[in-house]
This record gives sequence, C-alpha cells and structure tokens, in this order.
Amino acid sequence: MPRFDVTIAGELNLDLILYGLPEEMPAERELLAERMVLTLGSSSAIVAHNLATLGSRVGFQSRIGDDHLGQMAVERLEQAGVDVSQVCRASAPTQTGLTVILQHAAGRNILTYPGSIAELTLADLDLDALCDTRLLHMSSYYLQKGLRPQVGKLFRKLKAGGLTISLDTNDDPDDLWGGDLRDVLGYVDIFLPNAREACKIVQTEDLDLAVNRLTELVPLVVVKLGSEGAMAQRGSERVVSPAIRVTAVDPVGAGDSFDAGFLHQYLQGADLASCLAMGNLAGALSTTGPGGTEAFRDAAHRQRFFRQHSRTPA
Repeated sequence: MPRFDVTIAGELNLDLILYGLPEEMPAERELLAERMVLTLGSSSAIVAHNLATLGSRVGFQSRIGDDHLGQMAVERLEQAGVDVSQVCRASAPTQTGLTVILQHAAGRNILTYPGSIAELTLADLDLDALCDTRLLHMSSYYLQKGLRPQVGKLFRKLKAGGLTISLDTNDDPDDLWGGDLRDVLGYVDIFLPNAREACKIVQTEDLDLAVNRLTELVPLVVVKLGSEGAMAQRGSERVVSPAIRVTAVDPVGAGDSFDAGFLHQYLQGADLASCLAMGNLAGALSTTGPGGTEAFRDAAHRQRFFRQHSRTPA
C-alpha cells in the first residue's frame, strides 16, 4: 500500500486578498480597501490542503524561501494534515512567492510575485517519495519555470512506476500555451482545465472541439465550466454535472477545490457523475469563505455545507 493517496509537486505561497476596492483605479491615487485576508494560496497548495481535509492522505513537495511567508504557508498545510517533510527551504536571496488579488464587484486582478515558485527544479524533488503514492498531481504548469522543462522526464519516470498522473495547467501568464504541453499530456491520465484553458490549448473558440481534441491526448478530460458546473469526457462517454448555487464570498481557488473534490472521489473508485458532483460540491464550498481554503478550515461549516448539499457525508 503506497504511503499517500495523492502527492503534489508544485508551488507554495500565500494569497493577500483585498476586498471592496473601487472599480476604477487611477494611478497615483491612494485607494482604500474595505477589508483584507492573508491566506494559503497557490493552486498546488490549495489542492493539497483541501484534499487532506476531505480525508485523503496527501504528500507535498515544494520549494520556499526561508522567511515568514513560507513558514506560514507550511504551517497551514500541516494543520490540514498534509505531509510537508519534503518541502525544501532555499536560502536568501530567494523569497517565498506571494499573490495579491484585487477583488472588485465585477471581477478581479491577480498579481503574482513568483519568487521560489519559479526556482523549483527536478533536483528539489525526492523521486522515491513521489513514487510512494497512488496519484501524482501537478498544478500551475506555466508558473513552474524551473521545473517545466523537466516535467516530461519526471512524468515518464513516474508512469514507468505505475503512477496515475493528473494535471491542471491553470493560466499561462504569457498567453502562449506552448506546444511542449502536448508532449507532457501524453503521460497524463486526468487533465483538469477550465473551459477557457481548454480552448486556449487547442487554439479554438469551440469548446466541444477542444474537449474532443484533448481526449485524443488524455484518457480522461475534466473541464470546469464555472457557473455551469463541469463536464468529463472519457473516449466517447461524456458526463455533465450542474453547479451548486451558493452565496459566494469570492471565487479564489474554486477550480483548485474542484480538483480536490474530483480527485478525492476518483480515488474511491466512484463513477464520473459522482466525481463531478463531488468536485462541484468542493468548488462551491470554497467560494463560501475568503480564498481557496478558509471554508475548508472551518470543520463545522464544511460538514454543515456537505450535509445540506450532498447525500454523502464527508
């Protein structure tokens, strides 16, 4: 029996979220936010944290700076039950990354200082520990500047060891959606983009076409559709699951929380409809608190939400 259900290799940082900002933000003006929260950020860490609160055994490998931001991020993962023994700390001048999210009524701006995110390389990862798991997940493919050229090599080794691999690219800050991703997808078992990302990767505005093309590369393609829920396609089989309607605080980390819910249920051997439903449930829960993990940290709130919206207790 592997030590972990899921191991995640990726970025670890905090999110600073500012709420109640004016819609217009002119330069050289001192603009005021109504409130703020400093919380665990980064797609990889949000997936890891929320998987652990759902009951999965989770290992995490990453690189952080030797600073207070990195220590706080590690402590948040530890509190959720994530194994962080393989997180390495880089010496100065490397600093832990930070994302600042400017939340407006009509949308948000996301500003990221990569810091240690871009410096993680294959040499920082313990391959023996990575193999001691049922599934390896990777998020934020395009932010992993140091690791990205070696992802194909890494995935090839892990596939040879019999691991299942899941991938969520998240956004490409350069908006290039490089062709090297197609080679990497050849080793991926579960691909988890949102609708915009799926279309960008295939270079089409037709989502159905994008999903069909991606299914030629990956056995299982799961697409997050925002307020429309999510779909999954495996070969010619397509399943669609509607979203759960809630009063949202913010959408930060909802897609990553969906990944956690979907993968947790997938590892229980559930069918696609059940996996999608759990993904939507986890994504919806995420939006009821600030950031991607605060709603999961509140055990009473989490359990009450699941009882209200799901027939299956978490």
